[in-house]
Amino acid sequence: MRKLTIALAITLSLTGTVVANESTTGGLKGFEVSEQFKGQALKRIVQKMVAPPNFPIHQQVVTENKIVQVKLVIEEKEVEISPGVFMWQMTFNGTAPGPMIVAHVGDYIELTLVNPTSNTLVHNVDFHAFTGAMGGGALTEVPPGQEVTVRFKATKAGTFIYHCAPGGVMIPWHVVSGMNGAITILPKEGLKDSEGQQITYDKAFYIGGQDFYLPKDDQGKYKRYPSPIVGMADTLAVMQTLQPTHLPFNGVMNAMTGENALKAKVGETVMIVHSQANRQAYPHLIGGHGDYVWQTGSFSDAPNSNLETWSIAAGAAGAAIYTFKQPGTYAYVSHNLIEAIILGSVLHFKVEGKWNNDLQEQLVAPKPIQK
Repeated sequence: MRKLTIALAITLSLTGTVVANESTTGGLKGFEVSEQFKGQALKRIVQKMVAPPNFPIHQQVVTENKIVQVKLVIEEKEVEISPGVFMWQMTFNGTAPGPMIVAHVGDYIELTLVNPTSNTLVHNVDFHAFTGAMGGGALTEVPPGQEVTVRFKATKAGTFIYHCAPGGVMIPWHVVSGMNGAITILPKEGLKDSEGQQITYDKAFYIGGQDFYLPKDDQGKYKRYPSPIVGMADTLAVMQTLQPTHLPFNGVMNAMTGENALKAKVGETVMIVHSQANRQAYPHLIGGHGDYVWQTGSFSDAPNSNLETWSIAAGAAGAAIYTFKQPGTYAYVSHNLIEAIILGSVLHFKVEGKWNNDLQEQLVAPKPIQK
């Protein structure tokens, strides 16, 4: 039965039979339309997608709504996630996670999803931020060689994930192959603390926790495959153990450590949006704190404050804000330290500035113990 299920999923994805044969527009088939689009008069902007950990250019506070045009191009690509360790990633715009999208409550997001002929599988996108059955998944299914354009209204303020959801076992396989991302929907008036005071940030970074399940051969070496579909059955077998082999932030091991550390300065306020498409995490900034934290991602709720460690649920994105007060290198980890140190859930912030001895000071340097 398991082999039959896998074979059926492969057949559907390769043939594209899950996709309608003719082009259609509008909502889901079989339902009467009660209301039409109301944003014809709104200004349109094209949001230039940038690779994580960066955010696209955006305003924190706006007075008018708009139509945000976004383009996501699907790419199936082989990636070396660690020296000598390769996997096939399914990506939006070539990165795992896909790019951050930013809009405001009341905006419309007009998405064009492109599945080039160089790919081999059917893909779509399910946005947790949007209202409607399957998050738009049914309206965005495209086989290789096609593209689709859909429009969604942003009605909820917060941070949300998006991911591919083509059906059956293909859903978790695509998601843990890197096919996920996040969208931030800001309140028009900006972020507020529990007393209604404005919260602003100088920089914003996007971190997407991934859980990868890479098969090994009889000698204990990670296997390499000529295409995604060839390695699917082996990968599903590892997935069923629920024991990931790698848990990197942003697609490859040590993607944001050392020379690739995230940069900040003393006095800068940084917003960190952290998504976990398939597995929970426990963010902790070693030497810092969550000055303000929206663990569940809802900007409609007051943030928690002064947290040492917080939680990001599987299938969710959360946000935290911190103002750096000391220079140095800070490690941002998921505080299951086995996952952080051994499996890769760690990144670095490199902070420049002047040291404050009032906050921390070594009084006596290491020396032989005095008897």
